[in-house]
This record gives sequence, structure tokens and C-alpha cells, in this order.
Amino acid sequence: MSSSRLLGAVCALTACIGFGSNKALAVGVPAGTDITNTAEVTYAVGATTATTISNAVVVKVAEILDVAVTRQSPANTAVSASSTQQEIVFTVTNTGNGPEAFRLVMDSAIGADDFDPTPASPSIYFDTDASGDLSPGDTPYTPGTNDPLLNRDTSVTVLVVNDIPATVVDGNVGITRLTADARTGSGTSGTIFAGQGASGTDAVVGLSGALAFGTGQYQVGGVTVTAVKSQTVVDQFGGSRPLPTARINYTVTVQAVGTGNAANTVFSDDIPANTTYVPGTLRLNSTLLSDTAADDAGEFSSTPGPHVRVALGTLNQASGTQTIQFAVTIN
Repeated sequence: MSSSRLLGAVCALTACIGFGSNKALAVGVPAGTDITNTAEVTYAVGATTATTISNAVVVKVAEILDVAVTRQSPANTAVSASSTQQEIVFTVTNTGNGPEAFRLVMDSAIGADDFDPTPASPSIYFDTDASGDLSPGDTPYTPGTNDPLLNRDTSVTVLVVNDIPATVVDGNVGITRLTADARTGSGTSGTIFAGQGASGTDAVVGLSGALAFGTGQYQVGGVTVTAVKSQTVVDQFGGSRPLPTARINYTVTVQAVGTGNAANTVFSDDIPANTTYVPGTLRLNSTLLSDTAADDAGEFSSTPGPHVRVALGTLNQASGTQTIQFAVTIN
């Protein structure tokens, strides 16, 4: 499938995960693992060889308490005055070596910014449906009730949700913070919580102090341009199978969200390999565009590779959705 590119103003949102595995970051052997050792002595008495086995000594690996908090949202989340339920996405990862529950706290009165975001109610959600944003399927966090219990090397995606005051102006920045700490305890590295680790071992605070935080930033007046592409296939027999000579109709919707302007926005889409552009099919908002350059907003060009291009000009939220359509045939 071809790839759509927005030249000018583009914002990409990092995909986020829910409860699940993450890259292995845990410290060493799992907590509660028994390390057993015995010795063997072999000796000869005359013509006879004998062996003596020592008693076994066992040590159970203690638990290290460590955690990491990573922001998944862009560095600046675009918002407008009076907007509500604006989320910033974080990942909380158990980087210790045993299962641990973590307490979550958000703080939006950080200082050193232009305004304090107003915590929504609730203000922390788990991304239960793994959508990467706040949606009806997400679960509110209640401290002490559903603290995330994470195995070593696993993580949970957390949404911090704020409302934006009506008094902000374009360019203002507001900061919010998510902190996670181990329920067993946190503090100076090396602090011991006797008998409170996995399988009754000691729990020892790791290098993170068993506490970590991540910050996110809202920026008023930012504009985000999104592009969503869909396709339909029509074959020569009246069906929808992608057969040779079948036609693929592409539709791409482009929209500016937020406040401010996205200037000089240009849509470009490469014609996929093994297909041929259908002349005269390029449209913007249902209006037919010429395939020739410079006579209107659209063009088809075969250099450096076959592609269609549409100049969308300056877009803002008031511009509404811009719909680009074109077709190719399968070779």
C-alpha cells in the first residue's frame, strides 16, 4: 500500500500499549529463585574409589524494587482554551526483579510554566482498550483499590487527564506529572524492607529509589494535522477481489485540529508498486483536479516516482475535513 505524507504541518502520535510485556529491563534473576549448591569430594581408599556429598546450602534471591515512567505522547500536546479531558500518555514499567504493585499520583501544579492544567475527575485512567487515547473503555484509577500489579519486565499504559483553563492564550505552556512508586516502599537505594519481597524474601530499594516520574506538556495554540486513508477494490467481474486489472479507489481525509494555522500544507501520495494511476481521478472535496502541474491545486507526476500531489494551503480547525480521492489499477 502507498504511504501518505503531509509536508508542512504534521503530528505523529506514538502508539502505546496496555498491560503487557515490554523490553526486558529487570534486574537479574527473578526474586524468590532458590540458588542451591552442594560440594562433592572423591577419594581413593586402596583400590576403592569413594565419593562424599556435602550438605546443600540454599539462598533465595531477594527482590529489588525499581520502576520507570516514560512519556509516550509528543513533547507538546496541542490544546485550546477551555478544552476538556486532554490526555497525556505514559508507560509505567516494573524494572525490578519481582511482582510489585505501584501507587500512581498526578500533579499539575508544577510551576515553571505558564498555567496549571486542571486535573479532570477522574484524572488518571488505564488505557484498558489499548487505543492510545481516552475512550469509554478505559478504566479510572482509584488509589489503593486498583493499583497496577506488574510482573517483572511488564508495563501498563496510563493516561493523565486535565482540563485547560479558559484564560490561557496562544503559546502558553502547562506541565503535568505522573509519579509511580512501589507499594512495598521506596527511598534511598539499598533500603531494606525485611521479609516483604517475593516468596518472603527481603525487598531492597534499587537504583531508581523505587520511585519514578514522567512529565508531559500542553501547548495552547498548537495545531495538529491528521491523515486517514481508506480503500475500496472493484474487479472486472463486479466483485471486490484485488485481481490484475482491478481498480483500487483511495480516499484520504486530512484535518487540522487545535488552534492556530498549519501553513503551506501539501498532500503527497506515492502510487504503489505494481499499480498504474488512473488519469483524471484526482479530486479534492469532490471537485475534479487536473493531472497537470500548476493549473490548479492538484497534479500527477511520474518523477522522481509516480505520485499525486495536492496543495491544501493554510489549514486550521475551521477549514474542516479535506477529502482527497484518486484511483489506480492493479497491473
